[in-house]
Amino acid sequence: MTNSPSISQITHKDIVKGLRKLGLTQGMGVMVHSSLKSFGFVKGGAQTVIKALMEVVTSEGTLMMPSFNHGVPFKEGGIGYYSPIETPTINGIIPDTFWRMQGVYRSLNPTHPFAAWGKNAQRYIKFHHRTLTMGPQSPMGLLYADGGFGLLVGVDYRVNTFHHVVEMSVGAPCLGLRTEAYPVLLPDGRKVEGRTWGWREKSCPFTDSNRYGEEMKLRGLQKEIFIGNSRVILFKLSDCFKIIADFLKNGRDGFPPCKDCPVRPKYTSHTVPSDWNKEKQCLLSDLVAWTY
Repeated sequence: MTNSPSISQITHKDIVKGLRKLGLTQGMGVMVHSSLKSFGFVKGGAQTVIKALMEVVTSEGTLMMPSFNHGVPFKEGGIGYYSPIETPTINGIIPDTFWRMQGVYRSLNPTHPFAAWGKNAQRYIKFHHRTLTMGPQSPMGLLYADGGFGLLVGVDYRVNTFHHVVEMSVGAPCLGLRTEAYPVLLPDGRKVEGRTWGWREKSCPFTDSNRYGEEMKLRGLQKEIFIGNSRVILFKLSDCFKIIADFLKNGRDGFPPCKDCPVRPKYTSHTVPSDWNKEKQCLLSDLVAWTY
């Protein structure tokens, strides 16, 4: 596909028309990664993009976006806690606008909370703090189980959070299972301990690159369209799962499968023993996470 010609201004109507042409429809569940500047100039900014997505999917569907802080509040000079009603995300202006909107729910994971709106939003978000950050019962894991889609707006697969769901689902040993602890300030004023994953020491050649994205395109498992200057990609999470899982289980391009990879979670000042029962795939009993 050739690049779209430069367009001076993108409107709500343009985005709605483009999304429908791409295949987005009423009732779909969609995880959105986005770049506002990729469009060119959007009349009304981030809210225009979000409202267009809402109009197409409708309240019978579900929109999900990352609202991650990637640990920024806990670094030197940071506020020292995560608050679902005040901590900004560093994932861009569209998701940072989205989580603040009326009717949008935000999860309580201290470093990687999700935000969602629509039919299944509350169900997806509600118990994120009691499960693995990107596991099968995480917001995005639940979206996948319900036959959800991924939408990349002006970005590529390197920012596709779903690949971490695949990693945790196949048991990639490079991610810690709730092995970092951070303060969370709840809306009711209580400050509690929140758990998140332990990030790996080195990058993954399969998911931290665009390698599996190239395979998705090669196999015709995605749809593409330009809306303004933004290349927008729609794909089924189930198709993406199969491709990534194959890479992780069998290796690719000279890189070993997960079971033979030496990379492990890194240790930080926030590293703690895991509170996850690997055999039963559930949170251990009598933990603070059950109190909120």
